[in-house]
Amino acid sequence: MERVKALLGPRGKKLRTLERTFVADGLQSLRCALLPQVATAPLIDLLYLTDTGYEKLRFEFAQEIINRHEIIMVTDQVMNAMTDTQSPQGILALCKYLPADLTRFDPVAMQKIAYFWQIQDPGNAGTAIRTADACGFDLVMFSDQSVDIYSPKVVRSTAGSLWNIPVVDDVPLDALEQFAYQHNFALVALDGSANQSLADIDKSLPTVLVFGNEGRGLPELAPAFQRISIPMRGHAESFNVASAAAITMYFLSS
Repeated sequence: MERVKALLGPRGKKLRTLERTFVADGLQSLRCALLPQVATAPLIDLLYLTDTGYEKLRFEFAQEIINRHEIIMVTDQVMNAMTDTQSPQGILALCKYLPADLTRFDPVAMQKIAYFWQIQDPGNAGTAIRTADACGFDLVMFSDQSVDIYSPKVVRSTAGSLWNIPVVDDVPLDALEQFAYQHNFALVALDGSANQSLADIDKSLPTVLVFGNEGRGLPELAPAFQRISIPMRGHAESFNVASAAAITMYFLSS
């Protein structure tokens, strides 16, 4: 129990990085974790279940799938002490992830990638991963100095998509440019002041969509980046980054 609390605590990022371990709780996340969709997905290391949580899993999964994992049965009181959610579902897992490395992926097989520069809000990051999954993207990247994608709030916000789509963090902007140049990806950056719009994106090209920080947007970009904006008819100054990403990713995938 103490290990779980340490991974969820204020100093949890250092421990999560050191052990490459994070906490996932609730049926929605674990439903995908029990049957991960991609080879690079995190793997369940240990399952903590209450009696109620165990019955929930048995209702959805064959016993042989559940039995693949080491299980520790705990009381409701212990589960309440372990998790940071207000209404625990009695299902919590320690999950292991592999080191982030772009060399693990085959760019030739990819068409659509989303890249987020120094995104800070856990809800935005989790929603971005979930949206990329829903829109059929091949990969999600986060820059250095972004939110910890394995923090409990991000993991919860992905609603299980963390196991469906590859995610790489700590990718500097210059490394992204080099990757795109080497593998012939178009770089399309969302910029509210750009003259071109969504309609100017060439959907036939392998593309990396690039989104900036919630408050500062993107830094100065090289000429290789095509800067586009989302037309707005109302009076709002801009879109929330997660909303802008959803609109742009859906457009590219449609």
